Amino acid sequence: MNKINKKTVLVAVGIAATFGMGMLVATLTVAPHPPAPVAPTPPPAAATPPVAPTAAPEQLAQVIPVVTSEPEPGVPFEEPDPPRTEPLAPEPPAPVAVLPPALVAPPVAPPPGGAPAWVKNAIPARLHGDQPVIAIVIDDLGLDRKRSARTVKLPAPLTLAWLPYAQDLRGQTHAAHEAGHELLLHMPMEPSGHADPGPDALLVHLSGGEIQRRFAQALASFDGYVGVNNHMGSRFTADRAVLAPVLAEARRRGLLWLDSRTTPSNVAASLAGEMKIPYAGRDIFLDNVETLAAVRAQLAKTEETARHHGAAIAIGHPHDATLEALASWLPEVQKRGFVLVPVSAVVRARCACG
Repeated sequence: MNKINKKTVLVAVGIAATFGMGMLVATLTVAPHPPAPVAPTPPPAAATPPVAPTAAPEQLAQVIPVVTSEPEPGVPFEEPDPPRTEPLAPEPPAPVAVLPPALVAPPVAPPPGGAPAWVKNAIPARLHGDQPVIAIVIDDLGLDRKRSARTVKLPAPLTLAWLPYAQDLRGQTHAAHEAGHELLLHMPMEPSGHADPGPDALLVHLSGGEIQRRFAQALASFDGYVGVNNHMGSRFTADRAVLAPVLAEARRRGLLWLDSRTTPSNVAASLAGEMKIPYAGRDIFLDNVETLAAVRAQLAKTEETARHHGAAIAIGHPHDATLEALASWLPEVQKRGFVLVPVSAVVRARCACG
């Protein structure tokens, strides 16, 4: 190889080496460091629904709605009983008939022409000082002759409410009155559900004339009663337009009104106050549950209400469990300091009617 070629080769090799060193330095200077490993992000956890706080048994009992339906023999309840959690909470007290401290029924001035029917037909009440009083009302009487007669044989005074479409009402009710019991007409009225209140019931779609005719027919089915209470009627007693003429007719005839309270929407109390009709409302249903234990528990609740408020009105029906419970309870309740009275005594003690 000649000198020129050797020199050319050496120059080329030097240039290449220099270029290579520059590239290496550039690479080491500007190349970014590899990123640090990043831990994988865990997938989001599934949303957990909020957990309701656990209630104590007594708190669970407090949320059970108050049952206002009235069980009727042979037909479904107007409203089904809800499941119950023990222990049962006391029912929130409805407005009750509170007697004066002395529990002495004030005299009622008779209107011109004599005493009104609710005073004239009342069973005399024996009140003793400041003892709390209890009125027991038995509805639905007259259809089941055997159980109606068994009811009449219970210790008096009870208040017995008779269905107007029963047979031989005059004979049955006369025997009850002779046994010392007070009488009511148990007037069939339209429920809010599909239960059948019976023939010639008062229905909201009827004309005013037909309602008055049916009511007058029921009032003529027997005599000697102090007033009227509703059989079913959760729809009818919530309608002011149809109920007002019925209450007005009861007032015209000198009768009291016992409200069975089969619906919280009922307007009987407000109408009775406006019309100054002798009025009282049911405090306790005895036999929404037709067992001996359940009826006895409701009787104990009746005593509690009477002790707290001075008076209590309990309504039951001629079921075997109810009659058996009453047969043992009635003789004993007076030994515990309570006075058994007809419903008119409770009404009379608080009456502000004209």
